[in-house]
Amino acid sequence: MEDKNYLQDISDIRNMMSRSTQFMSLSGLSGVLAGGYALVGAYAADTALDRMGDGYDQPLGKLTFLLAGIAAMVALLSLVTAVALSYRKATRKGETIWSPVSRRLLVNFLIPLVTGGAFIVQLVLNRDFGLVAPSVMIFYGLSCVNASKYTLRDVRWLGVTIVAIGLLAVSFPTLAVPFLAVGLGATHILYGLLMYLRYERN
Repeated sequence: MEDKNYLQDISDIRNMMSRSTQFMSLSGLSGVLAGGYALVGAYAADTALDRMGDGYDQPLGKLTFLLAGIAAMVALLSLVTAVALSYRKATRKGETIWSPVSRRLLVNFLIPLVTGGAFIVQLVLNRDFGLVAPSVMIFYGLSCVNASKYTLRDVRWLGVTIVAIGLLAVSFPTLAVPFLAVGLGATHILYGLLMYLRYERN
């Protein structure tokens, strides 16, 4: 009986230490939905490119702003969904979504992301369109890897997978949209579902 109590005490201590260093309320369902948004965005971008041309021989203008708008909408929907579902999960567990750990998570996620955003703007201005999609995936994947030490370890492997797909996409600039659909759509759905089944289903 004492041994069982001792093991339970150890388990409780480990859980408390984990909660103090990691944000555990990240919702797997938000990843699934983010993947769905990315697939819809990829379809919308592909449709726009078919109707208006690939943009390589066009001045920066309507097509560029349209694609940027699609990307911004996908990012905004994904962010709102992640915050809403994570807030619901944290509330159910009696935790707060805004804490020193979640702030460190956010900062570590944003550093590579903002850096990548500035880099991608320069690519667009220099008309290096073929590197835009790979750069989006590489910097976003690095953001996930950098932030993963403050949340579920599955996020690290999500980031590594997206970085690998982004690096592969560098060699296939004409397949930017399909690579984005796989790198940001399918991977989020897969890892989000795995996270949900592993941590949230019960």
